[in-house]
Amino acid sequence: MRTALVTGASRGIGRAIALRLARDGIRVGVHYGRNDAAARRTVGEIEAAGGQAFALKADLGDPVEALWAAYDEVADGLDILVNNAAIGKHQPLAEVTPEWFDRLFAVNAKAPFFLVQQAVPRLRDGGRIINIGSGVTRIAFPQDTAYSMTKGALQTLTLALAKELGPRRITVNTVAPGIIDTEMNDWLADPEAARAAAAYSVFDQIGQPAEVADVVAFVASDDARWVTGQTVDATGGSQL
Repeated sequence: MRTALVTGASRGIGRAIALRLARDGIRVGVHYGRNDAAARRTVGEIEAAGGQAFALKADLGDPVEALWAAYDEVADGLDILVNNAAIGKHQPLAEVTPEWFDRLFAVNAKAPFFLVQQAVPRLRDGGRIINIGSGVTRIAFPQDTAYSMTKGALQTLTLALAKELGPRRITVNTVAPGIIDTEMNDWLADPEAARAAAAYSVFDQIGQPAEVADVVAFVASDDARWVTGQTVDATGGSQL
C-alpha cells in the first residue's frame, strides 16, 4: 500500500485530497495545525469508508523535524507528499506588516521547502511531490500580493525539484486552484461577493474542494508518470 502525507488535511482542499487519495487505496497521513476535532473527523471518515489514515499535529511555522519524527513512528517510507497547507487573507499592499509577511512565507514557502528536503530520503523511487499553488500566479491579484508571492515561490520549487529528482522517477508538479468554497474563503458568504467570484470561471461557478482533489489524484497516479515540472491549472478557466 502506498503512503501519502497531506499537509493541512483536516479541512478544505486538504481534507478533500486526503479523502480522495484514501479512496484510491492510499494510506494517508492527515497533517493539521490546531483543530483536533476536524482531524479526527477526517481520519474517521476515511476509516469508515474502509481506508487507512493517521493524524499528525504540527505547526508549520516551526521547524519540520517534529512532524517527520511523528510520521516515522507510524509509517515506513513515503510515496506521495502533498504540500497543501497555507495561510492567507485579502490584504492589499499598504496593509501588510513585516510580521505577517514573515508568517506567510514561513508557512507557505519555507515549510514546503524543508518538508521536501526531509521527505526526499524517505520518498521511494517513482514517488510524487505535489505542491498546491494558486491561480494568482497566472492572474494579477493585488488584493493579496504577499500571498501571491508565496505561491510563485512554490512554482519555482516545483521546476527545480522536477529536474533534480527526475533520475529517481519522482515527479514534481503544482496544482493551481482558483477560488474554492472553503472556510479559508469565508468572504464567499456574502452573496454579492460569491456571484462576482463565480463570474471568474467560464462555468460561472465557484469551485469545490473535491474538484481540486480529483486533479491531485490524477497527478498522484501512475497515469501521470510522464508529467513533471508542470503547473496544472485547476481554476475552472478563470479569466481566460
